[in-house]
Amino acid sequence: MRFRGLTWDHPRGFNALKAAGGPVDWSVQPLEGFESAPIAELCADYDLVVLDHPHLGEALAQDCLAPLDTVFPPNALARIARGAIGPAYSSYAMAGRQWALPLDAATQVMALRPDLTDARPETWDEVDALSAKGRVALSLAGPHAALSFLSVCAALDHALDMRDGGWPRDATAETAIEILRPLAARTSEHTRELNPIGLLDMMGEIDDIRLIPLVYGYVNYTRASRPVSFHDAPRAGGRPGSILGGTGIAISRRAEVDDTLRNHLLWLMSEEAQRGFIPDHDGQPGLRSAWGDPKVNAAWGDFYMNTAASLEAAAIRPRHDGYIALQTRASAHLREAFEAGTPVPRLARELREMFEASLIERTPA
Repeated sequence: MRFRGLTWDHPRGFNALKAAGGPVDWSVQPLEGFESAPIAELCADYDLVVLDHPHLGEALAQDCLAPLDTVFPPNALARIARGAIGPAYSSYAMAGRQWALPLDAATQVMALRPDLTDARPETWDEVDALSAKGRVALSLAGPHAALSFLSVCAALDHALDMRDGGWPRDATAETAIEILRPLAARTSEHTRELNPIGLLDMMGEIDDIRLIPLVYGYVNYTRASRPVSFHDAPRAGGRPGSILGGTGIAISRRAEVDDTLRNHLLWLMSEEAQRGFIPDHDGQPGLRSAWGDPKVNAAWGDFYMNTAASLEAAAIRPRHDGYIALQTRASAHLREAFEAGTPVPRLARELREMFEASLIERTPA
């Protein structure tokens, strides 16, 4: 039996899945496509869908995913849960069940061009000082203004938990806005429309950007024509602040899973594949053992060991039905407010009110 799968059109998201063969025929779409196409429509057309954890609320509301305890034996899921790095596995747990396998782990980290700067800032104060000298870019396009904001909030408040209806306190939000506003003002206009891939493409090809303090890590750029070096996200307290990214493989309810597919997916999540096949084919593994593997690190510029602490400490985003739309609206609002000079307390309040409205909008009558 053949199965249809949908993933994203970047070497990190596609190459390993294609090379693995197996019973799945993989199609691709842009990463932004997962935010514009309703998850229920994708699951109606595909047996396997590569998604990220904030889509879970929408998927569960539409009842379009198969819970993985109906597909895999408990010991197999327990093995993956024990081995996954940071919250990569737990981010796909919701309503008491598991909904995806953490094939790909990522979070926001710091990217820099080591040939353009000797500095390696560890705190947001140090980032601010370097930004004043130029060629430092924030990731602001699409949903990333909001994600940068939330990551600074996570650095400021280590107890912040947004998985099930949480949001930063106004005082935390105000401090995060005060940190980001001057950095946004110094970010060159020609980089503000670029998503993380576009920013890293530019960083790896020309000399316009020497540091991005927060951007989703892509191991592939350690091999760019001008190699990029990745390091832990900046700290505003005791730990790096970062918002979990990465992707998981979910199974739609239309799929009639057989042993061939089951065994193929478990192999993709095995130590063998995660420490060898996946990184050898441009993937970014989800198991902790791969991130600590000296051979894997030697092949990819120590990307994994240099950023593992950020991933271990990464915060999980809200996942309620309606969060994806909120993320887009909040980002646009932040960009406009930075440009307009909106007072900090007012902006923090407006962001919280937008979040609260997104919860109410999707609550059944």
